[in-house]
Amino acid sequence: MEICVVGAGIVGLSSAWFLHKAGHNVTVIDRAGEAGMGASAANGAQLSYSYVQPLADPSLLPGIPKMLLERNGPLKFSPQWSVEQWRWCMEFLAACRTSISRQTTVELLELAHESRLALDAFISQEKVQCDFARTGKLVLYPDAESLRKAGEQVKFQAAQGSRPQKIVSPAEALSIEPALEGYKKAFHGAIHTDSECAVDGRKLCQELARLLSKQGVRFLFDSEVAAFRRERGRITALEIHHAIDGPGLLGTQAVVLAAGAYSAGLLSTFGVRMPVYPLKGYSITLPITDSMNAPTVSVTDMRRKTVFARIGDRLRVAGMVELCGLDASIPVKRIEQLKASTQALFGRGWNSNDCQPWTGWRPATPTGRPILAVSGCDNLYVNCGQGALGMTLAFGSAQRLVRLIGSTAP
Repeated sequence: MEICVVGAGIVGLSSAWFLHKAGHNVTVIDRAGEAGMGASAANGAQLSYSYVQPLADPSLLPGIPKMLLERNGPLKFSPQWSVEQWRWCMEFLAACRTSISRQTTVELLELAHESRLALDAFISQEKVQCDFARTGKLVLYPDAESLRKAGEQVKFQAAQGSRPQKIVSPAEALSIEPALEGYKKAFHGAIHTDSECAVDGRKLCQELARLLSKQGVRFLFDSEVAAFRRERGRITALEIHHAIDGPGLLGTQAVVLAAGAYSAGLLSTFGVRMPVYPLKGYSITLPITDSMNAPTVSVTDMRRKTVFARIGDRLRVAGMVELCGLDASIPVKRIEQLKASTQALFGRGWNSNDCQPWTGWRPATPTGRPILAVSGCDNLYVNCGQGALGMTLAFGSAQRLVRLIGSTAP
């Protein structure tokens, strides 16, 4: 079958990979000039297969007012004349219930396990170079109460078959990651998961695109989907606008919508609402010049709501959640916050003049569950809404997409 995949981030490319392996003729379309330039380009780099607590959790609610009132807090809400922004926020607050959070955790763990197996197999078989490492992860908690709540989540995940995790003291955390020596008085304890991984998302996307191109998959970069041609409830062609060549028409038998933050807008042309909102985040990427200060293990600091992951000879630092629509600006103060967090945890000596500031949008559903569905037309398939777990869930989502297409296509 001729299938167009809209989006060349990790979700779209992994979808294209498994669709191609299933025997379909695949074309990938993306507005950027190369693969992996959206949310996949410089995200947190952590692959969190075993610790998947959704953002929509009742434990978050008490802290929201404080985070919103903090001048440089990790959460920022910029009210807009947008019905969708307010509707998503109301749905998110409604999803902050224990029953919903637990069900989401179960579903995410199952999908993450499938994704882990698929990505491990891909990297092993294709010998791709993408700074993949099984580093393990420490999640640092600032006080006894937050650590207690995290312990409850660990117990629940263990009952669902999650890989081993354990609560460790600051001293035990230092034995796992000595680079935290200067920060040992700033956290009460941590959750250690030795099976977690890290990867350079942009490199992984570029490797996927290279392999797909080599195997005959067509790529249309610098191209946007302007409209869909439909007949009898099915898409028959896409109107494409290329940045240089202008408009064109591309026939197709099916479409996979995996355009991240842009997916909801494209689906709305069918009169269908996709409950996905772009959660803006920031990152910096620092060259490692002093290995004594650089962590080997991935670290998430819950006090600062910031993640750290070593990818090759660089340290990726990422954080913040802003609800401000598709705003691509990068305020200096946000980058300075990430630099300050790096110094707080791992000391000075970082070449912050070469920090490669970046921003991107995590396409998130209110519950945290991704959307894998037929929507709008009989041959339009959605693969979106993985949020901050896009890199973690992409390969499993792609495999499920192929099964969905196989079960619904005529």
